[in-house]
Amino acid sequence: MKPVFIHDKTELEKFLLERRTVNYYALGDLDDFFWPYTTWFALKDQAEIRALVLLYTGGETPTVLVFGEDNQTEMLALVESIRTLLPQRFYSHFSPGLDAPLRPYYTFTPGGKHYKMVLTHPEYLDEFDVREVETLTLDSLQELLDFYTVSYPGNWFDPRMLETGQYFGMRNGDGQIVSVAGIHVYSPKYKIAALGNITTLPNQRGEGLGTKTVARLCQALLETVDVIGLNVKADNVAAIHIYQKLGFEIVAPYYEYTADSI
Repeated sequence: MKPVFIHDKTELEKFLLERRTVNYYALGDLDDFFWPYTTWFALKDQAEIRALVLLYTGGETPTVLVFGEDNQTEMLALVESIRTLLPQRFYSHFSPGLDAPLRPYYTFTPGGKHYKMVLTHPEYLDEFDVREVETLTLDSLQELLDFYTVSYPGNWFDPRMLETGQYFGMRNGDGQIVSVAGIHVYSPKYKIAALGNITTLPNQRGEGLGTKTVARLCQALLETVDVIGLNVKADNVAAIHIYQKLGFEIVAPYYEYTADSI
């Protein structure tokens, strides 16, 4: 087996669909909206992909996604083989232990243990009253940017995401946005979505606003996708509980790091 660059979407799709419960971010990045910012490294056995790593450069800091389930040996070999091809600084998601080949060459600043969760009981969504939740458009961009400055500094919001039509929010009696739920990845073609940039104003948390907003978002997404996933910090017990009430379940752990070349 040898490492190669992969540019064939069909080939990538086959591998990722077989492992969709951990690869919903990568699968969504096959969509034309994200594809130009992706570089794919693979370990192949003849014509078959045995391991895959994604380098995404659509954000301010490159992101490297390294997830493995039943192919740990192959994933470790691939990570070792592409070491010199990775950026000097990147943000990363690693399944447990798969960062080991890079440890002698990078310093890793921990971002914490996280869980991947997938919506497995969509019927739970019907239990929530979502009538006051509205779709957010580009007309709300500046208002949304101001909201995130207060409610979620250091977020991963990309204004292009509003173009998908998959951002939802709630307002208070004064018309101010107080809760938002959106996506990081959305691909009707591959029928996959990953939730992101979900937050509520600090002074209105605990009122169930975020739960309703996420419920409405998921209902809208299910009109065009089959798999909805999200990433959440393992110590965010309150958020995990809310997602479980909405019908999500934990499917895999992983660790986030910022890596800097030594």
